[in-house]
Amino acid sequence: MNYHLRQALLAMRANFTSTFSTLTTMTITLLVLGAVLLLTLNVNRTLEQLESQVEVAAYLTEQADDANLLAQVKQYPQVREAQLLSKEQVLAEMTRDYPYAKEAADLAGNPFPDTIRMRVGRVEDSRPVASAVQRLPGVESVEYGAGYVDPAVRTLTAVRTAGYGLVSLLLLGTLFNILNAVRVAMYARRNEIGVMRLLGATPAFIRMPHLIEGILVGLIASVIATGALGFAYLELSRRLVQFVPVFPIVTDLNTILPILAGVAVLGIAVGLIGSLFATSRYLRELE
Repeated sequence: MNYHLRQALLAMRANFTSTFSTLTTMTITLLVLGAVLLLTLNVNRTLEQLESQVEVAAYLTEQADDANLLAQVKQYPQVREAQLLSKEQVLAEMTRDYPYAKEAADLAGNPFPDTIRMRVGRVEDSRPVASAVQRLPGVESVEYGAGYVDPAVRTLTAVRTAGYGLVSLLLLGTLFNILNAVRVAMYARRNEIGVMRLLGATPAFIRMPHLIEGILVGLIASVIATGALGFAYLELSRRLVQFVPVFPIVTDLNTILPILAGVAVLGIAVGLIGSLFATSRYLRELE
């Protein structure tokens, strides 16, 4: 093993430019990957908070069968909670927030209809549930905050999708960089590899230094990327919590550290897989 490790270090030094290029690309990829994962974590947390606050309110007509409508909306799989409020209960709620509402009701009568309030499992379900409830007989109108729910969902979903797409492209580019770096190293040692094959060296023996090289590059990139990302994220999140407390920024280390560990393992795995694929292909070409 010491021989293989020494050969891997010698190959990295001899092909410093390609090794440095691969290391830089992999570090940037892991940085972006970790940033996207942490961003997605916060996007999901924001969506969860949004989901806990979003309500779909169905305003009923005077002739509506309230109990039957409540039973029907509870049958929708997207609805996790539904509550029927009489017009008197709605007026009492409004009076707590707007005291003049009671005075206006005393003069002109209670303007509020009986209302069914629903909480959905996901914020994306708000629109289809509202559309379905709107079609029920006895429902006059439905409100679910379309003005801010739909744009928020579209924006958060677009950010998450774009991030995953960018990371996929970067990972693919890193894999090709590793393939090229290993092939260049093996081509530079083609005479040595030819002698080893004539002496009966097995493919595993020839392949081992290059696998170690790929693992070392992945390990170094992982250490640099996760260290820099962890420090930058904790510092940035600490400032955001102070200046924008309305956003549920994740600062719990028990949640953040597994993500950083996963990024590090992925970096090492990409280095190993890239080296394994490149060496296998090169050795097949020599046969």
